Amino acid sequence: EGMAGVERLLARADTGPWCFGDAPTLADVCLVPQVANALRMDCDLSPYPRSLAVYEHAQREPAFAAAQPQRQPDYVA
Repeated sequence: EGMAGVERLLARADTGPWCFGDAPTLADVCLVPQVANALRMDCDLSPYPRSLAVYEHAQREPAFAAAQPQRQPDYVA
């Protein structure tokens, strides 16, 4: 199920820019790195528009943007 299961949960919530509302929760903290890794591996995320939207919204938040792997001092491309 993986991302398809997450996408179904997000479709039922439909409450804001984050997974479950107008503020980030642990769900967002878990989802954002998964989407980041999928993008890094060139996975097709077109079947998961809500997950991608949460990820893109998170990238506009300073704490999430600062936590991106490529911004870490020990990051190796």
